Amino acid sequence: MSTSVQEREARNILQVYRRMPAVFDRGEGTRVFTSEGRSYLDFISGIGVASLGHGHKDLADAIAAQAQTLLHTSNLFFHPLQTEVAAILADRTGLDRAFFCNSGSEAVETCLKFARRYWFTQGSTGRTKYVAFRHAFHGRTMGALSVTWDDHYRAPFAPLIPNVMFADPDDITGFEALVDDTTAAIIVEPIQGEGGVRPISAAMASAIEGACARTGALLIADEVQSGSGRTGPFLYSRTLGLTPDLVALGKALGAGVPIGVAMFSNAVAASASPGDHGSTYGGNLLACRAALVFLEALASPTLTASMLAASERLFSGLRSMQERVPTIRDVRGAGLMVGIELTVDAAPVVAAAFERGLLINRTGATVVRLLPPYIITLADVDAALPLLEDALVAAGGSGQ
Repeated sequence: MSTSVQEREARNILQVYRRMPAVFDRGEGTRVFTSEGRSYLDFISGIGVASLGHGHKDLADAIAAQAQTLLHTSNLFFHPLQTEVAAILADRTGLDRAFFCNSGSEAVETCLKFARRYWFTQGSTGRTKYVAFRHAFHGRTMGALSVTWDDHYRAPFAPLIPNVMFADPDDITGFEALVDDTTAAIIVEPIQGEGGVRPISAAMASAIEGACARTGALLIADEVQSGSGRTGPFLYSRTLGLTPDLVALGKALGAGVPIGVAMFSNAVAASASPGDHGSTYGGNLLACRAALVFLEALASPTLTASMLAASERLFSGLRSMQERVPTIRDVRGAGLMVGIELTVDAAPVVAAAFERGLLINRTGATVVRLLPPYIITLADVDAALPLLEDALVAAGGSGQ
């Protein structure tokens, strides 16, 4: 069956993915299973999406109940679930208003659009510049791609949106020189995800705050990957002392159901008028119902305590592994967002881990990324660490 699926896909699916040779048709907790019955420990959770793991009963029950009641009415009408999700997100983010869409890229697009809309409303039509960062990844739609740094993503689709400048996240002086009274917004991932799980330094965060205060530039925090509790706090930008005007959310928030949200300060939201933006599917009842299940789960002290314990066990184990495996250059990240930088290409490690029943992925060429489900247990961590170490050694790292 697996071969048949792959053969059919080769004929009918746009070939933009490099897939691993497995067909998954079932999941339970932190594991997924192939159509042949092989089990894999999932430490990438659909690139940070399956936050409550697989086959989560409360989520499945809520989705089923909603599907039997009402799935979609469009944003031409009211329904109660958007308001419920928006109120919780306002409380958790400190920002006042939500715009619902379907993905992180769409949330970033919304933030970029309304940064310019804000200045247009102020009469400052020349404030159109965006300042982003080296190693940034904000999405693949044209606006989000324009503030994504890696030319590998950008070049085939040029020309992109003009007037985007990229700062080195380790060069505060160079960054400050880019931000001026033509800057609409600074956009930053508090922890860069696709760029290699690179946390922004406290010094750069302070410089970003200072540049916004000096010039009035808006701050967009792309928390699609680092937010929604993955790093411990609901937003990692708060850990860094950043006070964004706009925040992009997605991934974990829907626990597997597509959702994106752009959070607005009241000041930026005041620039919006009916017809400025919209989404056919955004904030549909199914997505909002899933988000409510996720947000309720995240509010549980039991879950947050277990996430913290799993994170501590994972980082401790990886740093101990670093002493034995010379190809590990660095271990970084926060919470359940982990990057292991290697001295070699990470692709063979990902393949070796897959052969051993562990799902991870490669980002930033030499970085192994771990984004396990929030329901991860200490037993899961203890099972994954030796598999990962074995994969590292098999791929060229000499263990001790």
